[in-house]
Amino acid sequence: MPLEPEQQPNSSLPFATSLQLAVGQASEKGRKSQNEDAIGIRIPSGVSLMTKGIVSVISDGVSTAEGGAQASAISVSNFLADYYSTPESWSVQTSSAKVLTALNRWLYGLGQDYRDARRGFVCTFSALVFKSCTVHMLHVGDSRIYRFRRGELTQLSHDHSTKINASHQYLTRALGMDVKLDVDYKALSVEQDDLYLLTTDGIHDQFTEFELQQKLTTFCQLHPQLSDSLCEQFCQLLISKAYDLGSKDNLSAQLLFVEQLPKQAIDDVYLSLSQRPFPPPLSVGMKLDGYTVTHIIHQSQRSQVYRVVNGQDQAFCMKTPSVNYIDDAAYIERFMLESWIGQRINSTHVVKVVEQHKPKSALYYLTEYLSGVSLAQWLVQHKRAPVEEVLLLLKQIELGVRAFHRRETLHQDLKPDNIFITRDGVVKIIDFGSCFIKGVAEISTPLTRDHILGTADYTAPEVILGYQADGRADLFSLAVIAYEMLTGELPFNAKLAKCNTRQAFLRLEYVNAHQLNPMVPTWIDAALKKALNNEPNLRQADTCELIHQLTTASANQRPQHFVPFMSRNPVRFWQITSIVLFLALMTSLLV
Repeated sequence: MPLEPEQQPNSSLPFATSLQLAVGQASEKGRKSQNEDAIGIRIPSGVSLMTKGIVSVISDGVSTAEGGAQASAISVSNFLADYYSTPESWSVQTSSAKVLTALNRWLYGLGQDYRDARRGFVCTFSALVFKSCTVHMLHVGDSRIYRFRRGELTQLSHDHSTKINASHQYLTRALGMDVKLDVDYKALSVEQDDLYLLTTDGIHDQFTEFELQQKLTTFCQLHPQLSDSLCEQFCQLLISKAYDLGSKDNLSAQLLFVEQLPKQAIDDVYLSLSQRPFPPPLSVGMKLDGYTVTHIIHQSQRSQVYRVVNGQDQAFCMKTPSVNYIDDAAYIERFMLESWIGQRINSTHVVKVVEQHKPKSALYYLTEYLSGVSLAQWLVQHKRAPVEEVLLLLKQIELGVRAFHRRETLHQDLKPDNIFITRDGVVKIIDFGSCFIKGVAEISTPLTRDHILGTADYTAPEVILGYQADGRADLFSLAVIAYEMLTGELPFNAKLAKCNTRQAFLRLEYVNAHQLNPMVPTWIDAALKKALNNEPNLRQADTCELIHQLTTASANQRPQHFVPFMSRNPVRFWQITSIVLFLALMTSLLV
């Protein structure tokens, strides 16, 4: 399969795109009647080079499966296409896992069309994804991935096969073999001048690891700086030598040489980030790029938000960075990422970032203009709102949070000030300033980024303590908001913001919401208490489960209907009734 370059528009992301590889590959059928191997390399440009990386894939169709050749071809071509179709905010591991799971089920389903299991669609799969300064390895089967660094060869993959005897072995794992797929995944740091070699068993079965190391050493000594053509030449040499040694299988190899990594000095990064000037503080009546300021909505030390209208009298919100941070590269990077992630989240319950079709003269971005109140204002106006009304609002907030999580993005600053309720009753999350984007976090940068960006009263303990956070951190924040909406008070007697050690968090005591608002049912209290646990693994699995528990009474907490004693135990009822009547009759006779 030929190399597939990709043309994309220039990225607005503030990262270096200087990752460069020299690559080569070759595949031949050898002594077999057809070539059941498949190979492919995709080198994108622009934004995809940063967010998705360079991908190399090799696959060997299982000979005993009649659909082996088709399986390998499908796995390579579809992975190269589908991986680049996943959201840019997703991490390499998430993107590849989603694609491989779908591929495996497809191949397994194709194999089930035959009565004879040996006629299935089964193949090995090995891939490398070079993203920024990291290489991500995906592997299942007995194709191999090697790394050659400073004269030493290391096998990175593990063969998923079992030997029966000296001449026979069988695969224990492969694509299409089972409905459930277990793929080896590793993320390894990359160094300049690294070499990565991918081979099918038709080649590596003919050489010892030492022999492969010697061949690479000799070749690198003859060619200190490798090019695409030289990498391909080495692959052809391996194929020819393996064939001469008597290989009876298909022969495929790929060689990738790391020419340049995207490392920049801090001055270079700042120069890239500061290409657009900061706009000055604006006042009512001033114009910027054809937008006229009509109101100043918000001003703080970190940013300004204005209501603006264009020439067609359409209203928008304009957010501009604060000139206080004009020399802060990390701040500028985060501000640019706000609009980037906002454009990639499409939800009724997340404010929409407006795409502009004309060049900007300064650093700012636009969102839709919303008419209504913030949740913070709503809380002031609704000290004891009905539980049903609170739950309806919480459901909408959760849908917005879920939209972030589906893009593998944590909001990290959920609080009433960042949630808006329109006049139509639609709830929208309106801020992206503290988001953690998993796919972007994999891109290296010399900048020192802030890790704690949220508001302490609403931030999960693991974030404050500097641990790795996931979606359950936003779940914790959502539970704090729910507690405040139901009771008018912050949980833990508002002591959460004062905690900065594990011991301090452990000393917090949950105050039942029912004590502050008797209208809160016990099952809601139980759900909130669980969501506000210090340990993330003791909370609900996700925000969807939290909302389900808040809105659904459990069996042991649901009010029970009264069942008369006569219906529950009629024999005992009539026995007791007879005794009472007998005693009453005897008493009347004695009197």
